[in-house]
Amino acid sequence: MSAFFAWIAQLPALAQIPIIIVAFLAVIGLLIFFIEIAPRKGKLYTGIRFAVCLLVPLLVFLAFGSVAWAAAVAAVVGGAFFLLDYRAKEGGGYLFQLIGFLGPAMLLLAIGLIYPSIKTMIDSFYSGRGTFVGFNNFIWLFTQPSAVRTVINTIVWVLFVPTLSTAFGLAYAVFIDKSRGEKFFKVLVFMPMAISFVGASIIWRFIYDSNPADQAQIGLLNQIVVWFGGAPVTWLSNSPWNTFFLIVVLIWIQTGFAMVVLSAAIKGVPTEQIEAAELDGTNAWQRFVNVTVPGIRPALVVVLTTISIASLKVFDIVRTMTAGANETSVIANEMYTQFKSFESGRSAAFAVVLFLLVLPIVIYNARQLKKQREIR
Repeated sequence: MSAFFAWIAQLPALAQIPIIIVAFLAVIGLLIFFIEIAPRKGKLYTGIRFAVCLLVPLLVFLAFGSVAWAAAVAAVVGGAFFLLDYRAKEGGGYLFQLIGFLGPAMLLLAIGLIYPSIKTMIDSFYSGRGTFVGFNNFIWLFTQPSAVRTVINTIVWVLFVPTLSTAFGLAYAVFIDKSRGEKFFKVLVFMPMAISFVGASIIWRFIYDSNPADQAQIGLLNQIVVWFGGAPVTWLSNSPWNTFFLIVVLIWIQTGFAMVVLSAAIKGVPTEQIEAAELDGTNAWQRFVNVTVPGIRPALVVVLTTISIASLKVFDIVRTMTAGANETSVIANEMYTQFKSFESGRSAAFAVVLFLLVLPIVIYNARQLKKQREIR
């Protein structure tokens, strides 16, 4: 394979392009063959599979000049086609198709998620210099005031952001439901979702910006304070309130997401149930609590869990606005800070703690989905 790429590199640029395209199409054609054509029954497809069993080992032998490699490939291909014919079902090899579709996804999942997770857990027991230190990184994490404050800040984020975002989104969805300008009102609230976390952080950093009292104020909030005769406030420096000022940014972003999902769920509540409750003499609040909320409970669970996970792993907002200064750091930001300081073990310990915090939310969400399937 390396000789093939070395040969391509020696060719002119215009000649490399068609060769790469042809090679890419050949790989795609091979995948299509294995997934679509190979599982089919009949003498024609049996002959094609037999030809492949002969040609593939031959090509391997010509490419590598090794009989052992050719024999190994022949055994693998022949075994695959044997399983294919053995498990053929209604014109298709079910097992082979399953492996063909899930194989690449499982491989990418193992490389991109499973291996890094295991590696991170192992690294959490080592120092930044590669020395085994056992649970020292976790002991440091839960004994240092700054590290403990980081964990507490993360918990504060996950308590306030999902609750307030969902409450605001639900209230907004209920109030504008079936109103004349519903689409326009939805766009206004959903617009922050189109802004990146970094962009939103920069906008709010200007809003919170403060200058000395004898200078013109750039920040919107301090300009309002000055208009009313007050002194400028350094909003992002006063702990612990600065954490809540950062939380406002994520609430501003996630409220639009909650509103859109919950609005769609509200429209799915049967009108007959609402009308029946109205005939029973219930007021608007009673209909909302006893009919609407139970009807949109699955959507509420999805919104709450999704925003909770986003709150646990928040990084961009904190890094852009304060970089974790003045006791505003969270776990994701501290992971980056420790890693940048060549403390990879402590960074991995923070990652493990973050994983343990996310895990109960994921398990709860999975159980709720299972219950919904059982009800259906």
